[in-house]
Amino acid sequence: MKHSSLLAAGLLAGAGAVAGMGAAAVLKLDRRASALLIRGVFAAAGKVPVKKVLPHIPRFTVTGHHGLRYLGSSSKPSLDLFLPEEPARKPLPVVMWIHGGAWISGSKEDVAPYLRVLAGFGYAVLGVGYSISPKAVYPTAVQELNAALGWMREHADRYGLDPNRIVLAGDSAGAQLAAQLALVITNPEYAKDTGVVPAAGSGQLRGILLNCGVFDLDAVARMAGPVGWGLRKALWSYTGSKDWAGTAAAEHMCIPKHVDRRFPPTYISGGNGDNLTRTQSLPLAERLQDLGVPVRRSFWPEDYKPALGHEYQFQLHRPEAMESLHRTVAFLEEVTGVAALPGMPPEKVIALREDRLEDIFRTDGRLAA
Repeated sequence: MKHSSLLAAGLLAGAGAVAGMGAAAVLKLDRRASALLIRGVFAAAGKVPVKKVLPHIPRFTVTGHHGLRYLGSSSKPSLDLFLPEEPARKPLPVVMWIHGGAWISGSKEDVAPYLRVLAGFGYAVLGVGYSISPKAVYPTAVQELNAALGWMREHADRYGLDPNRIVLAGDSAGAQLAAQLALVITNPEYAKDTGVVPAAGSGQLRGILLNCGVFDLDAVARMAGPVGWGLRKALWSYTGSKDWAGTAAAEHMCIPKHVDRRFPPTYISGGNGDNLTRTQSLPLAERLQDLGVPVRRSFWPEDYKPALGHEYQFQLHRPEAMESLHRTVAFLEEVTGVAALPGMPPEKVIALREDRLEDIFRTDGRLAA
């Protein structure tokens, strides 16, 4: 199985189990039942495999501040802040990472090991929790993530952060949320239509990292197979409407419809064994480049072996994920203008042959710092 095989297999197994219990009808009528069925499958895809990762990364000295109440209440989502122990470099550029999980699952704890690695290169990294469905529906998550930006700016002096050097980031559905927040920040017309007052200015947003994302909801509506089925069930839950494709929420969420040349410099990546790459990430990369947005692409040929699945970038025990990490850090250096700390020893730098990579650094111009 080439395309997102584990994810697809999990969705098929879950659906089959429910149908076997005579509950298939429930899936057609109850968005909560559908969301709970597929939640565990999507959540598992976005977890960083800590035991496999640790032997393959250098030992960074990073301080973590956990459970920071950016929404002012212990009953609401919180954020974690990871800081390198290098006081001479303050204020630090900020990477705000939004976890995936098809808008219905996942947590900031799932990606925390990876965020610690990024922080070890000399950047402040926020892992932001947000309300997931079916408990919360659109646009709650976008509003909360915007509030996290506001919290960061208010607490910048306390933690030595640079609010004028922000990079948004996300994986899977978190990439869609990051892209939507970038639109709110850079496009006043879009922000007004969406009903979110941006907590940062366009001049403060230096770039965006998009990994294995879902961006084009029109394509999701046409997507065949279990992954398409699962995403449509998730969007029913997230939008609150079974006819999600016809809602204002779906129109707002469809990133290719709204991007223009004001969109920030973009790093975009996806595995060749993930069908979201062909239907979502590659088309968005082309769209942005056509608009004149500086784009860094990290894609592999379709016949690359072994096939790289959904969320491959978290599998740091694999050379391709390490390659993606280095290219991510290179992007952060370029858009923030702040060089990474020399934390990766030479023996850890695993370079893939150039003829096996597809336009990794193709761009229409040098990224602005």
